Amino acid sequence: MAMPDQLDVRRRELAGFLRSRRERITPDQVGLPPAGRRRTPGLRREEVAQLAGVGVTWYTWLEQARDINVSEQVLEAIAGTLRLDPSERKHLFTLAGAPPPPREKECRAIPPGVHKMLIKLDPLPSVVANARTDILAYNKSYDTLMGVSSLPPEERNATVQVFTNPEWQWRMPDWEERADQLVGQLRAAMAEHVAEPAWKSLIKRLRRESPAFDERWQRHDVRPMRNLTKRFLNETVGVLNFEYTYLWLGQRSELRMTTYTPADAETAAKFESLF
Repeated sequence: MAMPDQLDVRRRELAGFLRSRRERITPDQVGLPPAGRRRTPGLRREEVAQLAGVGVTWYTWLEQARDINVSEQVLEAIAGTLRLDPSERKHLFTLAGAPPPPREKECRAIPPGVHKMLIKLDPLPSVVANARTDILAYNKSYDTLMGVSSLPPEERNATVQVFTNPEWQWRMPDWEERADQLVGQLRAAMAEHVAEPAWKSLIKRLRRESPAFDERWQRHDVRPMRNLTKRFLNETVGVLNFEYTYLWLGQRSELRMTTYTPADAETAAKFESLF
C-alpha cells in the first residue's frame, strides 16, 4: 500500500500527465469546430470532460491533483478521448492506482489455447473481439484480409474503422448493409453497458466523426448477431466471398471469435494465392 506522501506525488504526476496529453490534442483532431483564440494549446478541460462523458468539475479536480477516486471505466473514457497509445494508457492507470486497462485485461483473459487455435485456423481468417468491437487478437489470414497490423493498437476497433477508415470501406462492397448490421448489433450490446464511460466515449466519437454512423444510431434499430455471408474486395484478386461463424469464449463471456470460411471454391483458390 502506498504511503500518504507517495499518493500525493502520484496524484501530482497524474495531473501533470493529463495536462500534457490534453495540450497536444487539437480541436480538429477530435472533430470540434475552431473556437477562436486559445490561451493554452490543445483542448480545454471542459472539452475533455464533455468528450469523455464526465463532469467538468470532477475532471478539473483530477488535473488539480485532488484526492478523488477514479473508476476504471472513467479512466478508459479519458484515455480514449486523449488518444493515448497502449503505453500511455497503462501509465495513466498506474498513476491512478487502478488495475490494468480493460482492453489489456481482456487481452490477458484470452486463454493460450485460443491463441493456438487462431494459429491453427490459418488460412481461415479469424479474429477475437469484445462486445464493443475492440479487436483483441487475430491471425495472419485476418490481417491479410483487413490489414489490422497497420493500425495503431488504440485504433483497433472494428466499428471505428468501418465508419472512419476509407480503406476498410473500400474493402467492403456491401458497406451500406454491413454498416446497418454493425450499428444494430452495437446498440443491442450497449444495453448492458449504457452507464459505462468507455462505451459512451466510443459512441460520442463515432457520432462526431461519422455522419453515417450518427444517422444510423438515431434510428434506434437493434439487430441480433447472425451467421451470414460477407463479400470483401482485395486489390490483387478481386471479390472474395466468406461465410462467417461466431464462437463465444465462455457461457457469460462477451469475448467472441469470428471465423471466416470461403463460401466457394473460387474464393478459396483466390485467397490461397495471396500467401
